[in-house]
Amino acid sequence: MSVVSHLINGELVESQRTLDVTNPSTGKVIRHVADASAADVERAIAAAQAAFPAWRDTPPAKRAQVMYRFKQLLEEHADRLVQLVSEEHGKTVEDAMGELKRGIENVEYSCGVPELLKGEYSHNVGPGIDAWSNFQPLGVVAGITPFNFPAMVPLWMYPMAIACGNTFIRKRSSGRCSAWCGSAAWAMPCS
Repeated sequence: MSVVSHLINGELVESQRTLDVTNPSTGKVIRHVADASAADVERAIAAAQAAFPAWRDTPPAKRAQVMYRFKQLLEEHADRLVQLVSEEHGKTVEDAMGELKRGIENVEYSCGVPELLKGEYSHNVGPGIDAWSNFQPLGVVAGITPFNFPAMVPLWMYPMAIACGNTFIRKRSSGRCSAWCGSAAWAMPCS
């Protein structure tokens, strides 16, 4: 039976413990998922911190190209992602596809990051006062997502965080993660 591993620093990483992933329609175990230890979390944080300086300095136009490629891969693998969501959550194929499409819309929005990060400038907002905004990456960003929208909610979070120059760590819902893990692994060749 397959084991869904962690994706840390571009590598699939096993854990000492695993959790069962069951199909709620049948009650049968369909795969296992790595259960992160404190050491796994520390390793993920260290990898994200190490990757941040180079990614932060990557031009927004290049980051947008990565998101365009990621969107293309999500669309190419949509049927497989929908199948995983349906298997692990008991959703109908139509519901799972709708969820994925809403997530892909967010990836598409993140492709516009060069325009979104331009900032603003207002001349003479007061006597001798100019105002401007300058957007900068924050660093390592974390997201904790619920079990009930395994494709859509992560796609609300990490594409924009990554497109803005941050690195991202996700704490997934226990035992329901194949769609996220698949989409994250497919993103690796995008950069």
